[in-house]
Amino acid sequence: MSAPDHRQAYQLLQRGDVDGALRFTAALLAQPLPSAGAYAARAAVLKAAGRPQEALTVNREAVQRYPTSGVTWHNLASTLGDLGQGKEAVAVAQRAIGMGLAAPETRLVLARALQLEQRFDEAEAVFGEALALRPDYEEAANELAQLVWMRTGDAERALTPLRRSVAGHPGHAGLAYALAMAQEFTGQKQAARATAEQALARIPGDRRLLSLVVELCCKLGDAQAAVRWAAQAAGDDPVAKALQAQALLALGDGDGAAKAAEVAVRQQPTDQYSIALLATAWRMSGDARYSGLYDYDSLVAAYDIVDPDTADGAAFLEELRGSLRRLHRYTTHPFGQSVRQGSQATLRLDGGHEPAIERLLDLLRDAVARRVAEVGAGDDMFRRRATGAADFSGAWSIRLMGAEGHHADHIHPMGWISSAFYVSVPDDVADEQARPGWIKFGEPGVATAQPMAAERFVQPRAGRLVLFPSYMWHGTVPYASAAERMTVAFDAVPRLG
Repeated sequence: MSAPDHRQAYQLLQRGDVDGALRFTAALLAQPLPSAGAYAARAAVLKAAGRPQEALTVNREAVQRYPTSGVTWHNLASTLGDLGQGKEAVAVAQRAIGMGLAAPETRLVLARALQLEQRFDEAEAVFGEALALRPDYEEAANELAQLVWMRTGDAERALTPLRRSVAGHPGHAGLAYALAMAQEFTGQKQAARATAEQALARIPGDRRLLSLVVELCCKLGDAQAAVRWAAQAAGDDPVAKALQAQALLALGDGDGAAKAAEVAVRQQPTDQYSIALLATAWRMSGDARYSGLYDYDSLVAAYDIVDPDTADGAAFLEELRGSLRRLHRYTTHPFGQSVRQGSQATLRLDGGHEPAIERLLDLLRDAVARRVAEVGAGDDMFRRRATGAADFSGAWSIRLMGAEGHHADHIHPMGWISSAFYVSVPDDVADEQARPGWIKFGEPGVATAQPMAAERFVQPRAGRLVLFPSYMWHGTVPYASAAERMTVAFDAVPRLG
């Protein structure tokens, strides 16, 4: 009897059956001689299940069993990069390439690893190699543009390769989306809308482009156009309904937006963006359920986990600042994130940072465990996901410099509990009237026909951690000070199994 085809695992994932894919791939690896494809499928499924460390173990077993397979080395490098282990990822990716693996995907893995290691010139060159091998490679084109932008703040230099790629492949929806997104986050919203609309004329109905053009029309104050574009995302699926809700909020139709968002949440009850849209619609329409969903008193918490007024606390925060500054090598913000006029540095979760960062991560994990116990279980949209424990799904640091640095109002689509830990704050946060730099909650990050003001504010303090539901709109009040403001943030998700 022949072994089951490992490709069935990917079919199960496409159908959303992660548990089935886990069972299927476990059986594959229980065979006497699992194929290289079986190992690859198992690792991919473990990643999809949020178990990357186990995926890494499988990748390591694969290279031990199939040491001459460049693909197995590529897969190992990819997982190492996902886990932030850039140094080893570079070496492993280079080994795969040295074995003759010419795939542009391996160059992309190598470029990402080089970027993790802050070897930026080399990363730019390798992103370029990936594009030379596949000129319509969306991920490589987008990440090259973003790297150049974050390093230099030069929009023209960053966007030129993307424009070239779009011009050479006018029917490629992904490249058009990447260019429009880059234009938006380099301050060119009108140009971004034009790029998206021109692409939709060639590629009608593309969901990513429709999502972006609806967002841009809303931000530019053209709610009627947003409604028209949202209508082109035909169907009753969550994406179509979320687009409809967003456009109707900009139009001022709270009841209509609520009906659309309710369908989206019913189909995807853990989708943080759909929940945020529903909350905004309920607030607009005066629905009493809003106050339960945005229950600031019970769902927003602040803990002073480091005391800056003690000798130990002050020394720890100063050491932490130094460690984090060494990670902040960019000039400006990335694409698609909330930070404006500041840099963002990804934190790894594998124990590989300097001691001060690792100590902080331990303190943050302890605080999350405390918070999970405090909020408990329940039937509301936040508590119904509680399992009694939570794990980090990602962590990063933000460094704002200059009076224009701030966070736009946003939610965290990949989290359950989100956060802000304050490492450095300027003295002007003491102003309780203007509240410069204070974290604010409730002001929507999507356009609404009438402005909706923030409803809750928390004052920053060095050593303070603020925790809140990932679906809750939050941002910062603008600063006047140009002094350094540095934070660490993370998302946590319920622990399963």
